[in-house]
Amino acid sequence: MIPSPESSSPEPSLASETSSSRLPATLSLTAPPLKGGALHEQDWQSLTFLHWRVDPALVAPHLPPGSRPDVFDGSAWVGLIPFRLANATAPGFRSLGPIPYAGTFPEINVRLYSVDDAGRHGVVFSSLESSRLAAVSAAHALFGLPYRWARMSISTAADGVISYRSERLGENGFGGAPGPHCRVDARPGTADRSTDDLAVFLTARWGLHVARGGRTRYIPNEHEPWQIVDAELRFLDDELLAAAGFPGLADRAPDSVLFSPGVHTGFGRALPL
Repeated sequence: MIPSPESSSPEPSLASETSSSRLPATLSLTAPPLKGGALHEQDWQSLTFLHWRVDPALVAPHLPPGSRPDVFDGSAWVGLIPFRLANATAPGFRSLGPIPYAGTFPEINVRLYSVDDAGRHGVVFSSLESSRLAAVSAAHALFGLPYRWARMSISTAADGVISYRSERLGENGFGGAPGPHCRVDARPGTADRSTDDLAVFLTARWGLHVARGGRTRYIPNEHEPWQIVDAELRFLDDELLAAAGFPGLADRAPDSVLFSPGVHTGFGRALPL
């Protein structure tokens, strides 16, 4: 647990976020256009990005076949990202507009960073917490994503601190006794990080790698370039990282803390590797 600021030491330096360029040549600040247009859309709002450096060898076993750890500054990175997903449309029925109720919910995901032989940089989700059982069930059925049902909330205090809370409903997220929890308090800053090398590496991800039915697919997405600022982590009590296979990570301060007000996102058709 990382305690509140009254009993904590100063935040670690984020100097690595402004270091000299180490970005892969195939990673772009802007998204490639979606071939055939978007199948469905959603908004990502009030995102806090917490990231830890890890040995690439620890990440490799968690990635789907055909992908490998994407590395920045010699390290793989594990992310814990709480936010609000809003105004989601149903795949193939974008013209009907956002799904009522089930299309908006808090989410917290544990994610890794991948690249394939075609040079496509992606995200691999180890787990995704959602407060909507319908969204959990649909994501499992349609995309094979490891969504988990959880009791969740997001609130913002008068001083700007955003509090994210989650408690999984059952160990596997389909109901039952309380499972892993996550509690994050963070305050967005004002320093622009939008074009910093590490921020771009961690956020300019134009797709996800997902294994399903014995095959790995790349699902592309498209949105405007991220607006990213620095952020201060005020409190962290997390069990999701350990549940995803990274025990002890939440016991130390993250190596990067960032915030974005959000983007509007479209997803294209899944592509085979």
